[in-house]
Amino acid sequence: MPAVSKGDGMRGLAVFISDIRNCKSKEAEIKRINKELANIRSKFKGDKALDGYSKKKYVCKLLFIFLLGHDIDFGHMEAVNLLSSNKYTEKQIGYLFISVLVNSNSELIRLINNAIKNDLSSRNPTFMCLALHCIANVGSREMAEAFASEIPRILVAGDTMDSVKQSAALCLLRLYKTSPDLVLMGEWTSRVVHLLNDQHMGVVTAAISLITCLSQKNPDEFKTCVSLAVSRLSRIVSSASTDLQDYTYYFVPAPWLSCKLLRLLQCYPPPEDGAVKGRLVECLETILNKAQEPPKSKKVQHSNAKNAILFEAISLIIHYDSEPNLLVRACNQLGQFLQHRETNLRYLALESMCTLASSEFSHEAVKTHIETVINALKTERDVSVRQRAADLLYAMCDRSNAKQIVAEMLSYLETADYSIREEMVLKVAILAEKYAVDYSWYVDTILNLIRIAGDYVSEEVWYRVIQIVINRDDVQGYAAKTVFEALQAPACHENMVKVGGYILGEFGNLIAGDPRSSPLVQFNLLHSKFHLCSVPTRALLLSAYIKFINLFPETKATIQEVLRCDSQIRNSDVELQQRAVEYLKLSSIASTDVLATVLEEMPPFPERESSILAKLKKKKGPGAVSVTELDDGKREAGELNGGGDRGPDTAAMAASNASTPSPSADLLGIRSAAPVGAAQTNAGSLLVDVFSDSGPAAPSAAVNDDGFLSSAPPSEDPAPPLSEADELLNKFVCKNNGVLFENQLLQIGIKSEYRQNLGRMYLFYGNKTSVQFASFTTTVSCPGELHKPVEPLVEGGAQIQQVLNIECITDFSDAPLLNIKFSRYGGALQNLTLKLPVTINKFFQPTEMSSSDFFQRWKQLSQPQQEAQKIFKANHSMDTEVLKAKLLGLGTALLDNIDPNPENYVCAGVIQTKSQQIGCLLRLEPNAQAQMYRLTLRCSKDTVSKRLCELLAQQF
Repeated sequence: MPAVSKGDGMRGLAVFISDIRNCKSKEAEIKRINKELANIRSKFKGDKALDGYSKKKYVCKLLFIFLLGHDIDFGHMEAVNLLSSNKYTEKQIGYLFISVLVNSNSELIRLINNAIKNDLSSRNPTFMCLALHCIANVGSREMAEAFASEIPRILVAGDTMDSVKQSAALCLLRLYKTSPDLVLMGEWTSRVVHLLNDQHMGVVTAAISLITCLSQKNPDEFKTCVSLAVSRLSRIVSSASTDLQDYTYYFVPAPWLSCKLLRLLQCYPPPEDGAVKGRLVECLETILNKAQEPPKSKKVQHSNAKNAILFEAISLIIHYDSEPNLLVRACNQLGQFLQHRETNLRYLALESMCTLASSEFSHEAVKTHIETVINALKTERDVSVRQRAADLLYAMCDRSNAKQIVAEMLSYLETADYSIREEMVLKVAILAEKYAVDYSWYVDTILNLIRIAGDYVSEEVWYRVIQIVINRDDVQGYAAKTVFEALQAPACHENMVKVGGYILGEFGNLIAGDPRSSPLVQFNLLHSKFHLCSVPTRALLLSAYIKFINLFPETKATIQEVLRCDSQIRNSDVELQQRAVEYLKLSSIASTDVLATVLEEMPPFPERESSILAKLKKKKGPGAVSVTELDDGKREAGELNGGGDRGPDTAAMAASNASTPSPSADLLGIRSAAPVGAAQTNAGSLLVDVFSDSGPAAPSAAVNDDGFLSSAPPSEDPAPPLSEADELLNKFVCKNNGVLFENQLLQIGIKSEYRQNLGRMYLFYGNKTSVQFASFTTTVSCPGELHKPVEPLVEGGAQIQQVLNIECITDFSDAPLLNIKFSRYGGALQNLTLKLPVTINKFFQPTEMSSSDFFQRWKQLSQPQQEAQKIFKANHSMDTEVLKAKLLGLGTALLDNIDPNPENYVCAGVIQTKSQQIGCLLRLEPNAQAQMYRLTLRCSKDTVSKRLCELLAQQF
C-alpha cells in the first residue's frame, strides 16, 4: 500500500476530532457537530470548486460524524467524485465512505459501479484492490450482477498480481455467499482449483476459502481439488519451519492454511486413488507425531497453532472413520489432553472423544479413559467442561460399564448445576433402560433418579418406567414393593407419588399378602400424600383408589367414604369433582363382574421408540453427540404418549418424535421456549380416560396428526389468524429479532430494521422435518409487494429467506397478516395465518429533550383525547435494567433527570409516517410495594395514544 505523504495529515480533521473529545456534554457535542455540518454543507454548495484534498477532508469528517451515531444525508456525490481521483488517499477515503454509508438501493449505485469498472480495468494493483474491497464490503445483489462475471477472470488471469488475486478470491467468496445464483463458475472451475498450486501462499490461503465454500454446494464440480489439497498439505507438513519463513507462525509452518486444507478435505469421502490416500495418511501420521514432540517455544501462540492443526486433523480422521490405527492414535492423543492444565484443550478433547466413541474402531480405546472422565465430571470447575464429560460418559457407555457410569452420573446429579440436570436425568433414564439386564436394577435407578432430582424428571421419564413395568411381568411385584417403600419417606417428590399411585393401583395386589403392605396400609400411605399434591396428581390418585376397590373389595367402604366427602364431590376443580362423583357412582351400582371388566389391568403398550430418547434428541439439538437408538432386544415397550396416545399432551409428544429438528432449524441463533400450543389427547385409550390429568377430550379440529396448528383441507382461502397470534405479536413490541412461530414442522424467524417511516423485514422459514415442503407460498394481506418471492420448494432440514419492504403511510392499529400454505408428502395442505410484528412504535425516532422542553410539550398536549392512561398490575419482575431495556426497545429516547421522582421513567419520540409526524411523550410510574404501574401517554394524535397504551401495558 502506498505510503501516506506528510501533507495528507488533514489537520482540520484532527482539530475537529479533538473538539469533539473535549466536549463536556452531549448537547455541546451535538452543537459542535451541527456547526461542522453547516460548514461542510456550505463548502459543498459554494461556487468555488473544491480541490481533492478539501473534498477528502470534508468527506472524512462526515464519515467520522456518522460513526458517532448521527445521520448523514449529503456528501455522497462528493465521495463518488473522489473515486475518479488518481491519488491513492483520496480514492481510499471515497471507497471507505461508500462502503460504510451508501445503501445498496442508492440512486448513485450506477455511478459507483462505473468508477469500480474503471479501477478494475486500470491494471493498477492498488486501485484494483480498493475496488474489490468495496464490492466485498457492500456485497449487494446489484454489484453481484455487475461484477460476478468479471472477478473470476481477474482471479485466474496470468498477469494479475498476487495481492489482487487474494482480494479477488475473497471478494468472489463474499458475492457467492450473498447471491449464489449469480456467481456461476462454469469455465473457470478448473483454473480456480489450480490456484491451490500457486507459488504465493497468500493466494492459496484466500483461494481455499473460496473453494471450500463452493465445494460444500457443488462437491462434484470441485472434486479435483482433493488431490491438489493433499499435495499442498504434504508439502507444508513435511517442510521445516525455516522453509516457509514468511508464513511460519511461532515455529509452525502456515497453520491457517493447514487448517483450511484439512477442513476442505472434510467435504469429501476418503480419496479413491491409492497413492493420494497413502500420502494423506502419511500427512495425518506426521501431524500426530509432531504433537508428541517437545514444544519449540513456551509461548501460548505456538501451542495454539500446533493444536489447531492437530484438532482439525483429528476431525478429518473421525470424518473418514476408515483407518483404525489413526483413530486409536487420535484417541490416545486426546486422552493426554484430558488432564492438560489448559481448560479449552480439555473441553475440545472431551468433545472430540464423544465422536470417537461412536466409531467401532476406537470405542474400546475411548473406554480406557473412563476414570479420567469420571474425575473430570467430579472436579472440573467449568460447567461446560463438566457437561462435555457427561456427554462422553453417555457416549462410551455399553453393557460392560453401564452400572458404573449410571452410578457415577446419579452421584454427580446431587451436586450438578441446575442448567444441565434435566439433560443428565434423560441420559441416566436412557442408559438404565438400554443396558438393563436385570430390570429390578432399572426400577431402582429410576426411583433413585426421582428421589435425587425429582424436579427435573419430566413426564416422559416416569411414563417410560410405567410402560416397562406393565410390559414385563417379572418386574411388577418388585416395582410395587420398591415404590411402596419409597413412598414411606417423610418427604417424597410428587413424581414419586405419581409412579406409586399408578403402580400400586395396577399391581398392589402382588404385595398385599405382607401385613406390612396390606391393602389398607397401601391406601392410607397413598392418601397421606393426597393433600400435598397438585390437581393432576390428585386426579391420578382418585383413579388409583377406584382400582383399589376392584383389587381389594375390603377397602370399598373406606374409599367410598373418601370419595363421598365434601372436599371431593364439591371440589372447586371440575375434573376432581367429576372423577369423585363418577367413581363413587361406579363403585356403588356396578356389579363385581362389571367393575372387574371396566377396571381390568392395563394391557401391554405397543412397541415404539422411547419418548425419552426423542426428548433428548430435541433438547440436544443440531450438532450434538448423536443418540444411539435402543437395541431391538431392549426396545421392550412403546412410548406411553405415542401409538395408544396415553398420558397428557400425547399428540404433541408424538409429533416431536415424528420430526427431529434439523441442523438448520435454529434460524437466528436464538431458541423459543416451546412449540406454540399443544395438541389435545385422544380419548380412545383407557389410560387417558382413567389416568389422564385432563379427562376425556375429543381431538381438536385445529390440530392434525402432525401436531401442526391450523391444518386445513386443500383450499385457496387463508386460515383465520391463530388464537395466540396477538400473544406472539406482543413479544416483538420491544424487540426486532427472534422466533415468531415454531411447531414440529416449521420454524419462522424474523430479523427487522427500521429507519424513519421505512422498514425491512427478513423472514426465515425453516423446515424442521426430513420431508420436502411443496407448493410453499406466503401472502401478506396489507398493500405492498414482496421484495423477494419465496422459493416454492423447501427441502427437508432446509431454510429459505424472504424480504419484506415496509413503509408507514399513516398511523395504524392492526398488524398485517402473513398466510403460509404448503403441502408435504403424505400430509394434508397446511394453512397457517400469523400477525406480522409490525406495530406503530417500530417507526419511532428517539427525541432528546431538556426538562423544561419536556414539561412545556407535556402541557401543550393537554386535551383529554390526546392522553391515554392505564393503571395495571405488574406482569413481570420490576427489575430496573429490564424496564430500561424495554423502553429503549420501544424506540423512544429514555430521558434522565426529568421527572421529580427518580423512580419514574420518562420517554420521548416522534412517530414518522409518510403523511405526518406524531409526537409522543411517555411517563411510567412503578409502585414496587403494590407491584403496580401507572402508564401515561400523550400524543399529538389520539388514536396513537390509545394504541401505544394497549401495546405497552402488556410489556411490563
